[in-house]
Amino acid sequence: MHNFTLTTDSSGYMFEETTGASAGSCSELPLIVSELRQKTSREVHKATMSPTIPPILSVHPTRALVDEPFKVVVENLPPASPVTLHSLIYSEDKDYWEAYGHYTSDHRGIVSAAEDVSVGGTYTGKEPMGLLWSLRPEPGSRTGLRFRKRIVTSPILVHVSVYSGHITQGFREQSPLASVLTERWYMAPGVQRIEVKERGVRGTLFIPPGPGPFPGLLDMWGGGGGLLEYRSALLASHGFASLALEYFSPGELQTADLQLQYFESAFNIVKDHPQVIPDRVGIIGLSLGALLALHIAAESKNIKPHCIVCISGHHLFPFGATIAAAQKDQEKELKTRYDENNYYIWRDVRLPIPSDPAEKTDVRKIQCPMLLVNGDDDQNTPAVEAAEDIAQMMRSQGNLHLLSTLTYPDTGHLIEPPFSPHFRATNFIKPFIKEKVIVLWGGKTKAHSDAQEDSWRKILAFLQHHLYSSTTPKARL
Repeated sequence: MHNFTLTTDSSGYMFEETTGASAGSCSELPLIVSELRQKTSREVHKATMSPTIPPILSVHPTRALVDEPFKVVVENLPPASPVTLHSLIYSEDKDYWEAYGHYTSDHRGIVSAAEDVSVGGTYTGKEPMGLLWSLRPEPGSRTGLRFRKRIVTSPILVHVSVYSGHITQGFREQSPLASVLTERWYMAPGVQRIEVKERGVRGTLFIPPGPGPFPGLLDMWGGGGGLLEYRSALLASHGFASLALEYFSPGELQTADLQLQYFESAFNIVKDHPQVIPDRVGIIGLSLGALLALHIAAESKNIKPHCIVCISGHHLFPFGATIAAAQKDQEKELKTRYDENNYYIWRDVRLPIPSDPAEKTDVRKIQCPMLLVNGDDDQNTPAVEAAEDIAQMMRSQGNLHLLSTLTYPDTGHLIEPPFSPHFRATNFIKPFIKEKVIVLWGGKTKAHSDAQEDSWRKILAFLQHHLYSSTTPKARL
């Protein structure tokens, strides 16, 4: 008789004869070998489809400023495997925001958000930062939300995950193949945050890392009111001392005593800081803040900004008028339009642009370089028409060389720092009657996001050119 010991190698089973065996027993060997080889083939195939080593997801850098791009790569996937890259943020307002793209791994089992094309999701195409700029509220969230970071001393936490298959919903109820937690900061290490409550001024001053001195900026937001620090924190991270100014609280505009002197005092707080170059202080503003920047540069006899940046603003502010009156005009129902969703459209309230110089800020008086940044789908403010009138007024004075204008197609009113989510329409409290409405800001997500990235780069270049005489020191994480 013969006995056989079965052993295996990478190619299948082998047999070793150890003792004698009968002829009848040996006749069964071909059948046994055939069955074992079939079993081995199934196991090898199963191992190929379900690798024992899990997919590896990497995000680099995992800690960065909000305007720095990152690279998202998934490795060790089966070739030609459909997967979904997903990002998730839990906001300070306790809402979930998400974005996702559908990919297929290449022959090496790799997916790269920077090199591969998303074929579906909240963004499509080759979009390295689509997981951020296409963020939107999770389905079932409250309506009219807007994502904003109010506590800049902590990061935005972004959970990046990869899921098997092309999925579109229920991400938090499923287990990802792999996840990475990333940090996105407005405030770089070493930036000083100083609360300001002096000379009647309220705000927060951000000073860049290092001994200085640095150029300075007065930073003003729009008609929603309150203190918003994130743009100033980011500007300080790029080497500009920046004062985020609160010039009225939400609901306070009707009674706010907003005289030119208030803004002059705020400007001088920046200028007089020992780490600021006193003759290199500019102003940046969005919406109502841009209107104020133009007004201050034209009308103040006590301060002279070195340059100004006006985002989605206009100059339709008569001399001697109050800010409250200007904002109240915006809420006139006579020219307010509504879209198919009953969202407020306010851009027509100030159209047509008046020809009477008394109804406008006299921008012909402005003697410093200024940059206008506008979107041609702004549904809140006639910023493009206003820019054309500003150019005509400055041309008549021989000052057109001081004006630079950026106009972006399919871009709305809220032009934020790069990779910020796009908000076509959000909740807004009308200051005078305290009514909550949804305001249409405009823009198409992809075009608007491209405009945010391009305009921020050009804003920083403009500020560096006019406020720095040498290379701008840039803080990095």
